[in-house]
Amino acid sequence: MENLIKKLEEQITFLQHEISQISDELYSQQKEIIHLKKKISNFNKRIEELDSGIESNIVKEDKKPPHY
Repeated sequence: MENLIKKLEEQITFLQHEISQISDELYSQQKEIIHLKKKISNFNKRIEELDSGIESNIVKEDKKPPHY
């Protein structure tokens, strides 16, 4: 009986350690996801800025001068 209790205690200790490691990794991944979402958002904003700049140049170039 004492041997069984000792074995269970060892398993519990091992599982607690594993849970702690998983929790730390999950926290690290969540921080990385937040960082990557911010980068994607910044890239999307920059792409929209570039697209609007290109569109405004195209519209200006397509207009005929007033003397035609």
